[in-house]
Amino acid sequence: MSKEKVTGLGGVIVATALPYKEDASAPAGLAVDYDRYAEHCRWLVDNGCRGVGPNGSLGEYSSLTDEERRRVARTAVETVGDDGVVVVGVHGPGSHQARHWAEVAAEDGADGVLCLPPTMYRANPGEVVAHFEAVASVGLPVMVYNNPIDTKVDLTPELLAEIAQIDNVVAVKEFSGDVRRVLEIREKAPGVEVVAGADDVTLEALLMGATGWFAGFPNVFPAESVELYELALQGRVAEARELYEPLVAAFRWDSRTEFVQAIKLGMEMVGRYGGPCRPPRGPLVEEHRAGVTADMERAIAALRKRRGA
Repeated sequence: MSKEKVTGLGGVIVATALPYKEDASAPAGLAVDYDRYAEHCRWLVDNGCRGVGPNGSLGEYSSLTDEERRRVARTAVETVGDDGVVVVGVHGPGSHQARHWAEVAAEDGADGVLCLPPTMYRANPGEVVAHFEAVASVGLPVMVYNNPIDTKVDLTPELLAEIAQIDNVVAVKEFSGDVRRVLEIREKAPGVEVVAGADDVTLEALLMGATGWFAGFPNVFPAESVELYELALQGRVAEARELYEPLVAAFRWDSRTEFVQAIKLGMEMVGRYGGPCRPPRGPLVEEHRAGVTADMERAIAALRKRRGA
């Protein structure tokens, strides 16, 4: 790869949803649709997003075979090329697995990696630091991922201050939902970019100093999401709120158990392909489908009015 070395991982980077097609010979009868995935990555970058993030939770990485997981990341790298960045999820139960996926990402031309603490073990602070040291030793820029809801490990500002001392750790995706942390992280770990991780507190985080958004619903609304990001960074608060507020009800699904299914349904509602999920994720129950539909209809109507359509 001939890309210039990437040091910062800010901007709007989309945690990409992964399309499947029916195939009785594939796991759970669903094969990854790599062509459709490539088209989706291209569409996101063409609509102004800085880059894509394959193999995150939204990309159902834990339901993929090792071969699929590597090919998904390669597809993103090959599709985006020099037009954006690719930050590959390298989450794993232990540091040896996460480091392996970071090494593979480096071989395949990724610009950086996103990494959770150990995913199946409530690690103590020393173990968390050792985990990220192993991943960062590969040499790619690392965005550590704080998701205490799912991992039961909280990367507090105090712990991040220690993690920030590791070479190649450049950012944190903050998904705790506590926007008070943005300033505290900037105070205690000033060398680390704070990246909004939960869509429904994105504007609040950006106004408090976050410099990136590792995002879910931009799979549905990429151009409008980039506009929101830029308005926030420019301090144009009234305009940002006008755009944001009708979208927040839909964005809240990004923080719920059914976030993958909800975002895929949202994609369908704007004329994109969402499709099914692999187990353990099943289809939305009728109550949730109705809720997502109502919240998306409000967002779509507001954006249509904004465009003057």
